Amino acid sequence: MSADRIEAGGLAIAKELHTFIVEEVLPGTGLEAGAYFDAFGRMVHDLAPKNAALLAKREEMQQQIDGWHRANPGGLSDMEGYKSFLREIGYIVPEGEAFSVETSNVDPEIADIAGPQLVVPVMNARYALNAANARWGSLYDALYGTDAISDEGGAEKGKGYNKARGDKVIAWGRDFLNRSVPLAQGSWADIAGFTINPGSVTVSMANGSETGLADASAFKGHRGAANAPSSVLLTHNGLHIDIQVDASHPVGSTDKACICDIVLESALTSIMDNEDSIAAVDAEDKVVAYRNWLGLMKGDLEETLEKGGKTMTRRLNPARPYIGADGNGMELKAQVLMLTRNVGHLMTNPAILLKDGSEIPEGLMDAMITATISTHDVGRPGLEGRRENSAKGSIYVVKPKMHGPEEVAFANEMSASVEDALGIERCTIKLGIMDEERRTTVNLKECIRAAKNRVVFINTGFLDRTGDEMHTSMEAGPMIRKADMKASNWIAAYEDWNVDIGLECGLAGRAQIGKGMWAMPDLMAAMLEQKIGHPKAGANTAWVPSPTAATLHATHYHSVDVHAVQDELSKRDRASLDDILSVPVATRPNWSDEDIQAELDNNAQGILGYVVRWVDQGVGCSKVPDINDVGLMEDRATLRISSQHMANWLRHGVVEEDQIIATMKKMAKVVDGQNAGDPVYEPMAPNFDKSIAFQAALDLVLKGREQPSGYTEPVLHARRLEKKAAA
Repeated sequence: MSADRIEAGGLAIAKELHTFIVEEVLPGTGLEAGAYFDAFGRMVHDLAPKNAALLAKREEMQQQIDGWHRANPGGLSDMEGYKSFLREIGYIVPEGEAFSVETSNVDPEIADIAGPQLVVPVMNARYALNAANARWGSLYDALYGTDAISDEGGAEKGKGYNKARGDKVIAWGRDFLNRSVPLAQGSWADIAGFTINPGSVTVSMANGSETGLADASAFKGHRGAANAPSSVLLTHNGLHIDIQVDASHPVGSTDKACICDIVLESALTSIMDNEDSIAAVDAEDKVVAYRNWLGLMKGDLEETLEKGGKTMTRRLNPARPYIGADGNGMELKAQVLMLTRNVGHLMTNPAILLKDGSEIPEGLMDAMITATISTHDVGRPGLEGRRENSAKGSIYVVKPKMHGPEEVAFANEMSASVEDALGIERCTIKLGIMDEERRTTVNLKECIRAAKNRVVFINTGFLDRTGDEMHTSMEAGPMIRKADMKASNWIAAYEDWNVDIGLECGLAGRAQIGKGMWAMPDLMAAMLEQKIGHPKAGANTAWVPSPTAATLHATHYHSVDVHAVQDELSKRDRASLDDILSVPVATRPNWSDEDIQAELDNNAQGILGYVVRWVDQGVGCSKVPDINDVGLMEDRATLRISSQHMANWLRHGVVEEDQIIATMKKMAKVVDGQNAGDPVYEPMAPNFDKSIAFQAALDLVLKGREQPSGYTEPVLHARRLEKKAAA
């Protein structure tokens, strides 16, 4: 046995991971280390062969599909023949009878209330704390500090307070109140103050009259004296609005009603991510991720940082106290409900070796360790949980990149095995199914059925789904340009199908139906204009890139009653399977040389800009400038679509390998320039052969066809380990 590994339960565990589990995770759980590792080892050795068999089936199906396309050029024009083939090989499975999910003990943030969702890399403690504390956000700050308020009319941000900009913010806020919680008479722009009465609030108007709320039940509580409250708590569409009053505040002192801010209940949930947004390739990295999750579940995570020349310590926010409408004290949660996204079924990790010396399937490791950590919140026999995250006592696991019902059934079996190993009740672990692979999309109903007692979340993910679309149909022909993808028939049908199937399976009132990320954190005006489309499409949550974006996106859930939208959508016909299966190949491409080069430049710049941080710095998610210097929150999904697109064009002769290499070198210099201000950045040019990051980017494209399902992880992990070893 190597000195840096410890044998336990038939597993050879990296010493730092073993020490972390024994000294930090297990104390207080009632779990004894020997028995724990024995159960862990039995679970892993039982399930690892099943995991491998599922991955082998993916590859077998892909080979069959590749062969069919090669043998049937133009065969996609016969949709019935194509569907018959997919059914014959088991890619499309028979659809069973109608059913409704039976998930129980689901917290209201998921089951009942519609609102924004954050996704953050759990390896970054500061980001994780910011996301956990993003339950409430200042609307005034979110408007003032972003382009949601225009600079026109002398309303530039500047260094000091700009009253012209502040006036625009206040007017926007008053208009929001008029739309969301209207007064019985008059406008919020004309109010002069509040008085709290038993069970209601009286609003004084500037003209001396008094009124109340159009919906008196919207009043939920207050802070301060009844005749001079410091805040008035309202609710609309299940979300709280805290109107804060302070005559001594610089803003409140200039306001007729002394309102200094409107604080909105913003992000309801956050996915603490172990997957696409982090770079974790070994025990050292995994311990960082697991330790931050432990701090969140125990409530003691802290991060000390320097800001404005001062040292600050960030912690989880305490509950918010109010006097309820009934006159009794009450508290509202100040933290989001946290979910953990584990990795998928594909990757292994050297942090633990099995009896045969092979690496542990990382999904099994995540499942056991993140759930063990979560018992500090939900409890188990011998441990009274805090129940600060989940009042219902549930553990929420988002499971990505599953292909079809068999793989969802395996995730269900894996969850049950973990529950048995930990001695907790069956179905304590809830599952989120990410609809981001083509075989899951076309079988979504049966995927949900496979976890009908656990499912709390389905969502669409355009980038990964497009990457799988291109890899699955790699041999069908050259794909259309990336910018044209969102207008293709399959995308619209896929987005609608996800909602349709979710509603058919009874997710309303039990689970989230989600939509994907707004990737441009600096473009909040555009987000306010466009992202309202997600609740209008029937999604009761959608991803946002920051707490500020969550506050702004929360206004959409006041404008749209998602429950009413879902009720109406449940009456429409299901989206077309034929449209979903319409492969986005360019039947008669007439691209100019300039068009082709522009597409290559765009793809190459995006790949390099992300990969160089991932491989060289271990940064899995950051704001990466695109080819037009617009900052995009990038993760591996972006990488998958760009690399598969270039690999597809190479396969079909749209471009040549020399052109790809030349483009990569040209765009590497661009990326080097974009990162010139980063003191730890390592330029790729001109020593391309010695740049591990540059070679990783080339591998992703030139070896793209052979990557399993077009995933980027095998290349990235190998090159990151190489970089760490070299360092």
